[in-house]
Amino acid sequence: MVDEGSAGQRLDNFLLRELKGVPKTHVYRVIRAGEVRVNKGRAHADTRLEIGDEVRIPPVRLPERAQAPAAPAREFPIVFEDEHLLVIDKPAGVAVHGGSGVSYGVIEALRRSRPEAKFLELVHRLDKETSGLLMIAKKRSALTNLQDQLRERETGKTYAALVWGDWPEKLKVIDVPLVKFVGGDGERWVRPGKPDEDEAKRSISLVKVVQKTKDFSLLDVTIKTGRTHQIRVHLQQAGHAIVGDPKYGDFERNRELARGPAKFDRMFLHARRLQFQHPATGATVTCEAPLPGPCMELLGSRA
Repeated sequence: MVDEGSAGQRLDNFLLRELKGVPKTHVYRVIRAGEVRVNKGRAHADTRLEIGDEVRIPPVRLPERAQAPAAPAREFPIVFEDEHLLVIDKPAGVAVHGGSGVSYGVIEALRRSRPEAKFLELVHRLDKETSGLLMIAKKRSALTNLQDQLRERETGKTYAALVWGDWPEKLKVIDVPLVKFVGGDGERWVRPGKPDEDEAKRSISLVKVVQKTKDFSLLDVTIKTGRTHQIRVHLQQAGHAIVGDPKYGDFERNRELARGPAKFDRMFLHARRLQFQHPATGATVTCEAPLPGPCMELLGSRA
């Protein structure tokens, strides 16, 4: 029986979620063969499910798999919560989901800690090294609404970023296209692109200087596009890498900082402010997360 959490979902996506471990090819094969029935009738992969629909699935054999370690139940600091969505303050060093060598992340831990929840899905993502505000939908209607807002750039996402050196006050807009690629190490990377490059995606970041110390500049960066590693690459290509960035940063200075009196060994990028329209009421919701302790201590030590 289809519940609210699956209403509006395509049949193929519903089955892939329900039949975890069954190869995609097999799922599509049983759909094409008419073995999957919705309300006793044949259905197609793109059939949209509605609340109360009965989906009959033929018997399938799950492949023998090594038992992956279960995600530990974990809650995170809650900034906003109601029956539609949840906004948490994610710590640095925690992935948002499992995969690519990570067995579990925020979403798996939350599902484990809330077994009664029928629906929990990430609205957007944060890099593992980035801390701060992360939205999780508790209803599919909230998920699609919030993701539409993100696509239409109708949400305001502001990050606190500490960079090396003296950021020029007049550099307030970075409009540099970005290209994703896989490096020789098999890792996913991003580089500045050229406007006429087919793979280049236009990327816009707005920068405001908040504070300067003898070594650093503290910036507020508001993103108008949500590209992978956008802030990290935009600031680095401007000549001011983010302090502690293990991928695009100044590795020598990062190492000195981690070994020095501050013992600062994380990336100083924090999603500190998030504004959106509530998916059910339309009211403007503004969430804020203060800088984590280690970030505040580093700023205080270099003032």
